[in-house]
Amino acid sequence: MRAAAERSPRDLSRGTERTVLRAAQRIVVKVGSSSLTEGGGALNPAAVAAVGDALATRREVGTQVVLVSSGAIAAGITPLGLASRPRDLATQQAAASVGQGLLMAHYTRAFARHGLTVAQVLLTAEDMVRRGQYKNAQRALERLLALGVVPIVNENDAVATDEIRFGDNDRLAALVAHVVQADALVLLTDVDALYDGHPSLPDSRRIGVVRSPHDLEGVTVTARGSGVGTGGMTTKVTAALTATGAGIPTLVAGATDIAAALDGRDVGTWFTATAPRPRTRRLWLAHAAHAQGRLVLDDGAVRAITHGKRSLLAAGVTGVEGTFEAGDPVEISDAAGTVVARGLVAYSSEELPQRLGRTSEELRELFGNGSDREVVHRDDLVVVRKRR
Repeated sequence: MRAAAERSPRDLSRGTERTVLRAAQRIVVKVGSSSLTEGGGALNPAAVAAVGDALATRREVGTQVVLVSSGAIAAGITPLGLASRPRDLATQQAAASVGQGLLMAHYTRAFARHGLTVAQVLLTAEDMVRRGQYKNAQRALERLLALGVVPIVNENDAVATDEIRFGDNDRLAALVAHVVQADALVLLTDVDALYDGHPSLPDSRRIGVVRSPHDLEGVTVTARGSGVGTGGMTTKVTAALTATGAGIPTLVAGATDIAAALDGRDVGTWFTATAPRPRTRRLWLAHAAHAQGRLVLDDGAVRAITHGKRSLLAAGVTGVEGTFEAGDPVEISDAAGTVVARGLVAYSSEELPQRLGRTSEELRELFGNGSDREVVHRDDLVVVRKRR
């Protein structure tokens, strides 16, 4: 069996829009709290069962499925006697602790009716921003899928703090799609699609396909989510663009349309992949790594790494910000402060300042042979914004 990092997702780029989803062999599906709860925030077992039925049907044709499910905090509202979703972090953590078990019990029953086993996978942002924990999460998910299990992923709200949380499961789903190298991502919500205006307005029209971010120019996207969830349509669009920018096509659709969505029918809004799929290492650097500091470059160095695909040399670095060790992820910015790349730095923040602006020959003369290595090697660098 191939190692997790070596999985080669199917090349579905030749498919025509939604046929890509129908042909996908591995998909990540995200469902939000508002789609799983009744009025007042109580968990709706029928909604959970409907998700289980639809995903089980897809599993029957051999597709591997990872479910990213919100709903733990919402599920804990009624048992704790709360009137609505709590606002303070401590009560949110308490509600998640009570609700997560209840949520998983319903999913276990829903999938068991189809002879499927589920597994609970709780993640925090820390698991995505540190390379070692990222790889551990990847290995665990890969092994579960190989064993025929349906992993059910949620943010570990019981321990996550404001400083180290995803904030919404849409972003988590996009990152999980990267981790498992999914062929497609499906974001289910309580709105049936993205519209060119507010969905309640009679002249608003559904946007069927988004082929590039330019297609969204002039479109007003709602930021506010429901009373039991944390994300609105803004988080769906951001997650979709994150995924498609890394080669993973994404569908945003209504949870009630889940069966039609998975069947590739014309529902929701389809976001076409806009870039080739990079290696997992580059996905991690671009979207999950927590930068420990920043390197500031002159214009020549910016052009070299963004257009010339060159390694970053000390001669082009003009400033160092933050505290980091050799091997840590750092942001790389131009003189104006715009982040253009991320990478793994070869020097610590103590070593680097005395090397700034020096050529390779000068570094060898001052520090000896072997001290002229790249500040960030091109294999450890990913461009996130190109300068024109």
